[in-house]
Amino acid sequence: QAQLVESGGGSVQAGGSLRLSCAASSYTYALNCMGWFRQAPGKEREGVATIFTGDGSTYYADSVKGRFTISRDNAKNTLYLQMNSLKPEDTAMYYCAADRNIRSMCGLRTVAGFGYWGQGTQVTVSS
Repeated sequence: QAQLVESGGGSVQAGGSLRLSCAASSYTYALNCMGWFRQAPGKEREGVATIFTGDGSTYYADSVKGRFTISRDNAKNTLYLQMNSLKPEDTAMYYCAADRNIRSMCGLRTVAGFGYWGQGTQVTVSS
């Protein structure tokens, strides 16, 4: 059964850090492309970071490069997003997603490329 459950969101001041976790069922964790997306009020959902499990390639939005790190723990079937140097513009609902994609599609970080989604976890960054 496909299941993704996010946790780790919260409120933090600008410059702070948070680590998001996404616990996946065995089925969804076996899919070869996993990622984190976010959606701020009044804005479209955007791809923040993705990882192609075939070779471990990672892809990031320009706005988070150097600050966010996506990773996986195979022993725990868990996807992570380490977020450092947080900014008020990072405030959004963050979603974990997964699907089976070719590497180039995984790297595009498009919403349409993912069919399995978690319920989201809220991140609020205050200035």
